[in-house]
Amino acid sequence: MKRLFALVAACFVASMPGGARAGDPQFGVKSLPGWEAVGRLNISGRSMCTGSLIAPNLVLTAAHCLFDPATGRAVDPKTIKFEAGLMGRRSKAARSVAKAVLHPGYEFRRPGKSQIGSDIAVLRLSKPISSNEIQPLAMSWKADRGDSVGVLSYNYTHATRPNLERSCQVLAKQKSTLVMSCRVDFGASGAPVLEVIPGRVPKLISVISAKAAMGNKRVSIGTALDSSLWRLMQMAG
Repeated sequence: MKRLFALVAACFVASMPGGARAGDPQFGVKSLPGWEAVGRLNISGRSMCTGSLIAPNLVLTAAHCLFDPATGRAVDPKTIKFEAGLMGRRSKAARSVAKAVLHPGYEFRRPGKSQIGSDIAVLRLSKPISSNEIQPLAMSWKADRGDSVGVLSYNYTHATRPNLERSCQVLAKQKSTLVMSCRVDFGASGAPVLEVIPGRVPKLISVISAKAAMGNKRVSIGTALDSSLWRLMQMAG
């Protein structure tokens, strides 16, 4: 297992300034139950990430999204806007962010030296989004090797419409770090990795941290959810 992770070269997938442009959604997005809980994070009007509504007033994303990749400085959370269910020019609900809480084990590092395994943050919205509008995503701590998963994200080619990648797999797990066959692109940082079981509502099991290469194979890296998330939610709420 250690050898496998040593062979993975990763880089952050937060978008670079000015990198966003519109694209068409991959087939099947609207057939995914609860997809509107996923939204684009507009960060200081200069970059973007993806986030997921996990409570009426809380959004889960990647911790590195809260830092300027060029300077390493922390971003003021109040300059971030969450656009839930963004499809074209309209979102299902939009809120500014009031507070951000990072995983206590996370320390920002420049792209190419990404810290994985604790790359999560919880954002408190300025105003809750009613469950009558959008139902928060259900979560699970049971991610494991061999699981079938999907990733729903906004990225630089799908800046205003979500991109859904179905039928990828968890290739390996080491503590709270996952290596997956899912392909992601710039802007997908913070995107939800969803447990896909036929006949069941998808559950959020991980957050995208980076795109990576394992040999000549494209993979993605995610931080698996565990019970420490409850503490972050309490601190944010």
